[in-house]
Amino acid sequence: MAKTRYTGYPKIHVAVDCVIFTYDDGQLKVLLYPRNIEPRKGDWSLMGGFVGDRESLEDAARRVLEQTVGLRDIFMEQVSAFSQPDREPDERVISTAFYALIRNDIHNSELVEAHRGEWFPITELPPLIFDHSKMIAMALQRLQNKASHELIGRELLPRKFTLTQLNNLYNAVFQHTFDPGNFRKKIASLNVLLQTPDKDTGSSKKGAYLYVFPHDYEPKDFCRIVKV
Repeated sequence: MAKTRYTGYPKIHVAVDCVIFTYDDGQLKVLLYPRNIEPRKGDWSLMGGFVGDRESLEDAARRVLEQTVGLRDIFMEQVSAFSQPDREPDERVISTAFYALIRNDIHNSELVEAHRGEWFPITELPPLIFDHSKMIAMALQRLQNKASHELIGRELLPRKFTLTQLNNLYNAVFQHTFDPGNFRKKIASLNVLLQTPDKDTGSSKKGAYLYVFPHDYEPKDFCRIVKV
């Protein structure tokens, strides 16, 4: 191989790590795996990998997500680069973390099981390798910032959902209980949801109306702009 102008500079590995969030059973959860290589083999880790020669960071993250949960066209956002020289003990590795949001009912659970992955509540995380705890903390902060400026239910809730389900999702993301009445007023002021004629009768006789995001509107829903 011919010499390049960069000869003499240190070689640094470039990697991505994916913080994969879902919402299940009233809790925000993150997907973790037992690491399958040394160092720290068997310890809990985020799913990640090295960036290929012809991949961008985003391409590598999408590949990891597809290999991990069987999904590609999902919400994903870059969190930060992690570049401390001693973040890994054997090699110099710079990793860029991404966070992704997936619905619990549409990912490939068989792939997750094949990698021995487990979903952990964000409030009950085990000890993690390297700086992965910091990655998750920063990803959660980024998710909270997103949720403060726009509704995030579309990425984490079923296509049709009640306002109570949306309220509970926000409680889980912020780890704070929002007053249901004030939350409903805030959502109504945004005018970003569509109300369907369908109701969820599981929680009460009267039932609660189901809502959808405009992108998920289907003519059969006969939706109207939400008024609460």
